[in-house]
Amino acid sequence: MYKLEDILSKFKDNSIVLTNGCFDIIHRGHIEYLNASKTLGDILVVGINKDSSVKKLKGETRPINNELDRAYVLSNLKCVDYVFIFDDVNFKTQILTIRPTIYTKAGDYTLDNMNKEERDALISVNAEIKFMPFIENFSTTKTINKIKS
Repeated sequence: MYKLEDILSKFKDNSIVLTNGCFDIIHRGHIEYLNASKTLGDILVVGINKDSSVKKLKGETRPINNELDRAYVLSNLKCVDYVFIFDDVNFKTQILTIRPTIYTKAGDYTLDNMNKEERDALISVNAEIKFMPFIENFSTTKTINKIKS
């Protein structure tokens, strides 16, 4: 796992693909999404939500895996070059700092339903926004529900 400042020093002359999320229980949908994202540029950078922000987004029973464990798993995937943990529910500050070439979001998002502040930040840094194919029937919530049943 890296600090954002350390990552920025490595970006020179590379196309940067940036994405973010909770990545709580890694499943096939996550892997396909991250692999597809990596093909779009030289460096894939993944921001993961701090545990406190996952609770705000997903509820008090989440995350299942803590932020350090989630970062460790992601940082050991071949397709992921850098992982960092961020504290906000909103990813605007990180977008403005990293200034990615491409930003990827899962295919269940659109320009209309993604966070407006994030979308505006991406437009301001001229990042191309790509919605990656959504792999049906794979989600952390579905995995949790399957375990419970």
